[in-house]
Formats: sequence, C-alpha cells, structure tokens
Amino acid sequence: MVRYLMVFSAIFTASAVMASEDIADQYPQSELYSKPVEVVPHVFSAIGATAPPTYENSGHNNNLSFIVTDDGVIVINGGASARLAKALHDEIKMVTDQPVKLVINENGQGHAMLGNSYWRDLGIDVLAHVDAVSKTRHLGDSLLIGMERYNREKAEGTRLEHANLTFEDRYDIEMGGLKIEVLHLGAAHSPGDTQVWIPEWSTMIAGDIAFHERMPPIFVDTCTKCWVETWETKLEPLMPTYIIPGHGHPTNLAQVRRYTHDYLVDLREKVGKHIEEGGDLAGAYYVDQERWKNLDTFEELATKNAGNVFAEMEFE
Repeated sequence: MVRYLMVFSAIFTASAVMASEDIADQYPQSELYSKPVEVVPHVFSAIGATAPPTYENSGHNNNLSFIVTDDGVIVINGGASARLAKALHDEIKMVTDQPVKLVINENGQGHAMLGNSYWRDLGIDVLAHVDAVSKTRHLGDSLLIGMERYNREKAEGTRLEHANLTFEDRYDIEMGGLKIEVLHLGAAHSPGDTQVWIPEWSTMIAGDIAFHERMPPIFVDTCTKCWVETWETKLEPLMPTYIIPGHGHPTNLAQVRRYTHDYLVDLREKVGKHIEEGGDLAGAYYVDQERWKNLDTFEELATKNAGNVFAEMEFE
C-alpha cells in the first residue's frame, strides 16, 4: 500500500499540472472528457473538465467513477446525459465483464443524474439521498432544458429519471466481499451531497463536499457555515488516504482541505469583517480573494461566491 501511495502521488501530481479549463476535450474519440483511470486498485474515475458544462466537453465537467468488485460494478454519478452514461458504460465493459448493479447520484445536480434514464432502461437501480431526489423533482425540468440547450444533439435520448432508491444518513453495501458505505455526512455544497466511503482501502469518492483545482461554487441554497462544520466534525475524523473529489484529479485530504475548507473559512472571515465594518452587498463582491486566483473557474465564480456568502452571513 505504501508503494501504491507513492505511485498514486506521482501520477496525480503530474496529472494535476495538466488540468485546465482551457482544454476543450482530452478524449475526442469518446463523449467522455477523459478516459477513466484506475485511482487505486479496482476504483476508476473519468475526470471531468474543470470548467462549466459546454458542448465541447459534453457536460462532463464532474468526475464519473466506478468500483469493480468480484460480484458487480457500482457507478458513481449517472452522467449529464444518456449518451454520456453510455460512453462511461462502454469504458466499464473494456475493464471488466462484471455487470453494473447500482448507480449512485452524488447530489441532485444535472451532471450527476440526467444520465439516469440510460441506466434505468437497463434495469439498474439508481440510489440518491432523499434531499437530492427532492431537488430533482422540483428542478429537474429546468436541469434537462439547460443541458439540452448547450448539448444540442448530444442530449438525444435523455429524459428526466429520478433515483428509484433513496437513503437518509447512510446506505451500506456489501458486494463481492467489499464493504461500501454510502454516506450523507451533513449539509455541505448542495442538498443531498453524498460520499462513497471504502474503509478497507481508505478511499473516499467524496462528491462535491471536496474541491481542488477549480473554485468551489457557492449556490443560493449552500450553507457555508454548515459545510465547514460538516467537514470538521464528520469528514476529517474519517482521515481518508485517497480522495476522488467531485471535480479535479484524485488527491489527498490535505489538498482538498486547503482548497475547500480553508477557502470557505477564508471567504467567510473576509465577508464577516466586511459586514462588521458596515459594508453592503455591492462591496462584498470585491472582498480580497487573490489567494485563490490560481483555481480554474475563479473568474466565473469568485464574485458570485462572495455575494452568496454575504447573503448567508448578513443575518447570522
């Protein structure tokens, strides 16, 4: 395991240098943005673009992962479209003859669940947190329309299909002798954020609780105070060795802590000081975030994030 950790670190440190929101497509022969790589033995991930969803990246701007066991495959994220889901399935078939037995949506965002229709048409169960399903039932039509707008003909065959299995705090799986814990550690980036934890391999497919390489987006319904608390009280005690974040290359806990937890703490401190000094929303957009300008999507998200944190903290 120590030897594998050294190899892992070398490979993904080198790969991270290549990550850029300016690269339109790293795997042009497939609908996938990149070819799946084996992160740790039996755990694969197709790393998405660290950029907004576009026609060029086919909406593959998050990580689509899968776990191969001796009795089947578990897929994490349905994908942004039916065609993208099929492209991932084609890659799985090149790795193993084991059938896909379960798909897990990491949250209720379009790139996590709009491909569900492909998997459900194959009779495969899809699991998501109850809050994620509530979100897709409320906003699913707009998520689908938005994907159809940028993806054009690549949206063909996609229809809205919600997860048919739900959980609240955790969902335990044993497949091929491997124990897998599907967890909702607490409120974080978006409703129903889900983490897939493999204790035996100290590996977490973390979803959008963890970011690096690109700036974490903070939505209107994001509770950053909750996110920090969930991180400190629930994620940190697990001490995963390997982390596949929702976006960006596989890495370690220290790296995602720096670019997720530390970013949130820093932004909340800056906005909090701005509020204490009598600052308004217009001024909050310009709090100092220079420390984070190396992250992809900084230009798209920094001011929006500050505004949403101001709205959250104004009456805390």
